[in-house]
Amino acid sequence: MTPAFRHPRLLDRGAAVLVVIDVQESYRHVLHEYERVMAAVARLVRGAALLGVPVLATEQYPQGLGQTVAEIASCFPSGLVPFEKLSLSCCGAPGFLEALGTLRRRQVVLAGIEAHACVNQTAHDLVAAGYQVHLPHDATSSRHPGDYRIAWERMIGAGVVPTTVESALLELVRSAEAPEFKALQKLIR
Repeated sequence: MTPAFRHPRLLDRGAAVLVVIDVQESYRHVLHEYERVMAAVARLVRGAALLGVPVLATEQYPQGLGQTVAEIASCFPSGLVPFEKLSLSCCGAPGFLEALGTLRRRQVVLAGIEAHACVNQTAHDLVAAGYQVHLPHDATSSRHPGDYRIAWERMIGAGVVPTTVESALLELVRSAEAPEFKALQKLIR
């Protein structure tokens, strides 16, 4: 039986939204641990869809950096159009904050690249705007491991909740009694 109370830093599928940041073609051959990140982001997007968690996505200067990689774009909910941006923070993308606000959800799960640039600045801006930001460690990276490590230290210092894809999805499903649990279990194994 699930308790009636929950710690406020645990994810709740009725309060959460997933934001996929700049998982674009130009990073395919330069991102540290690219395959790990792509597998984790795909699992997270599929899990969000299974649990009814809304998904937003961004692309940084797609004319130069390419579109969202096919292995992630194919997991997006039907009709999802990434926000194009030039600002490093997603919060500077035209229409992004308005779309996020329309969802009326205060927990934001971030995934994508690069950890020290767009993910970092988005996380800081969202925390400053009063959002609770959760960041799965396995669903983000940078081109250089040192940048990735320092970005994590900075984001945690700013109040971001560190997690993993599996942990986030299990918090969202909440109980093995949930009708989606078996399908989610197959996804994370």
